[in-house]
Parts: sequence; structure tokens; C-alpha cells
Amino acid sequence: MSKKVLYYVWGGLFIFCGLLGFIPEPVGIAKVLMVVSSLVFFVPGGLLLYLGKKEEDYGTIRVVRNLSLIFLIVTLFLLVLNFLSGKASAIAGEFLYGLLVMLSAPMVCSQYWILPLFLWACLLMTAISFLPGNKKKN
Repeated sequence: MSKKVLYYVWGGLFIFCGLLGFIPEPVGIAKVLMVVSSLVFFVPGGLLLYLGKKEEDYGTIRVVRNLSLIFLIVTLFLLVLNFLSGKASAIAGEFLYGLLVMLSAPMVCSQYWILPLFLWACLLMTAISFLPGNKKKN
């Protein structure tokens, strides 16, 4: 599978997770679908890292690193804003939560927010370790 196809699949899974994230209080098969979708979302990123390392394509590794870092920062920022919006109007709270669902799609979709955050961090740290200049010195 080419890297271009993997990027498209990754983007499609992001959109799919974003749409699923708007399902209120899912139960049964819907909840299972959401959790599995959020986990499957990270497979193309892992494959891109694997191919980048195998082919020594540091551009691909940097893209995965940058995306991981951006999504972790955006998620942290939106989580803090959502917590601080407790005293704001209901409309402001719903707007901020909608942003969180759209921009942190796998996290909200999974229903277990720590797992996607951990997987983003794994992609980030793996990408950093694959880049030249980040090797352990003996």
C-alpha cells in the first residue's frame, strides 16, 4: 500500500471518528464500533512510521511526528477550555465540546479518552526515536 493511500485512509478514519463522536451516550454495538474505530484510526499512522523507517523517508516520519504533536497540543488546549467553560453559557460549552469532538475525533469517539491520547503519544515518541540524531550513544 502506498503512503499516499495510507494518508487518505488516515484522513477518512479521522472524519469517520469525528462523525461517530457526535453520537450521544452510545450503548451496545454502537459503542463497540466507536471504540474499535478509534483504535483502527492509529493503524495507518503506525504503518506510515514503519514505511518511513524502512525506506529511510524522514519526511514521512516528520509528518507523523508533527501531526501527533499538533493533535496532542490541540487536545490539551481544548480540554482545558472545556473544563474552564463550566461557568460560561451552555452555548459556549456546547460550541467548545463540538470543537473538541471535531479536532480530537479519535479521543471522543473512543469513549475512553486516555487510550487515544496514549496512542498519539506513542506515535509521537516513536517518530522522534526514528529521526536521525535521536539515537542512544553507547
